[in-house]
Amino acid sequence: MKLFKMTLRARNMLTIKSNINLISVKLLIILIICVLIGFAMGCSADSEIKGEVSGGTVNLPPKDPVLKWVPPEVAGWSSDELQDAHEFAIQTGCQAVMALHDGKIFFSRGNTHRNYAVDSIGETFFNALFGIHEHQGNINLTATLADLHVDDIPPGLTPAEKQAKVEHLLMSRSGVYHEAAAEDQKMIDERPERGSHAPGTFFYHNKWDVNALGTIFEQATGEEICNAFKKEIADVLEMVDYEISYCSSQYQWSKSLHPAYHFKVSPRDLAKFGALYQKDGLWNDSRIIQEYWIDESTMAYSTIPDTDGLGYGYLWKIIPEDSDLGQLIGHSGYYHIGADDYVLVIIPDLKLVIVQRYNRNHNWENPEDDSLELTMLILDARLDT
Repeated sequence: MKLFKMTLRARNMLTIKSNINLISVKLLIILIICVLIGFAMGCSADSEIKGEVSGGTVNLPPKDPVLKWVPPEVAGWSSDELQDAHEFAIQTGCQAVMALHDGKIFFSRGNTHRNYAVDSIGETFFNALFGIHEHQGNINLTATLADLHVDDIPPGLTPAEKQAKVEHLLMSRSGVYHEAAAEDQKMIDERPERGSHAPGTFFYHNKWDVNALGTIFEQATGEEICNAFKKEIADVLEMVDYEISYCSSQYQWSKSLHPAYHFKVSPRDLAKFGALYQKDGLWNDSRIIQEYWIDESTMAYSTIPDTDGLGYGYLWKIIPEDSDLGQLIGHSGYYHIGADDYVLVIIPDLKLVIVQRYNRNHNWENPEDDSLELTMLILDARLDT
């Protein structure tokens, strides 16, 4: 990593002198054009200005009523060091990246206002909705599937499987290995045999658990998932790019009664969601999610196999401080990944939220490696305090 950063810095030093005048001219031309024809043609609110100024990257995000931009140094980061992250993001096909300190943007590039499929990150939206309604008394985490009359198509759930509790589903420890809507082939291949593990005794990141939680939520609250997310999360956080049409359900009746839910959310709106958790459930001084719920959700109840110590909480993946990744970062945290190309990372001790969206059509071997490298470049840009 250090060698990569030294190489980037060396290349920047060789090119910055030749580029600075050209970039300055381009920026001046853009400003003149906006002034001269802005009222006639409009200067797009979604446009971005990119360039190198005093070693830093100027990449102003689209205007947002909630998220404010602060210079990196004000947030405790180095503009010069963040240039390395900017260059790496370009090289690796990162469509958008945004970093927030205490809810304020200090680093941003790419299409942060475009809605992308979040895939498995949508599980964290379920976490938020369950947290809100558990506190309101609408959801009981100790209720069993039998209590809630939750079943599935033949072969239906066995009496043993129906003893799984709501909290077991949140932990991916239900022991229910029925077919599920929207399972990919890897999930199908790795799904344990029916009846191989009792509820609460074994971790398997189970699509059936997530889908059934959607059914449980709607039965317990009388609200549809898409409407609840729009009203209780998106509207409250002022997600400017989100519309209710970006949430949909997918039924596969030949597999299961319980649909999968799909969301499309922009990086800047996803960053707001991350900031809500980073701020322990507070938003504009209003309590949206209880702090105890976030604490319980971000505890590791299981160790994810083959991850060198990463854990799983309530629909969140956990970075314990003593895990290999936690030691590399130097702090604990939590995160989620959607189909290997959308990443949300929260490091509470640093008041840091990072969102990354990669181009899934990019030719790479392992996007998670690129995501980790980009995360580390952002962390390495932090000023000594």
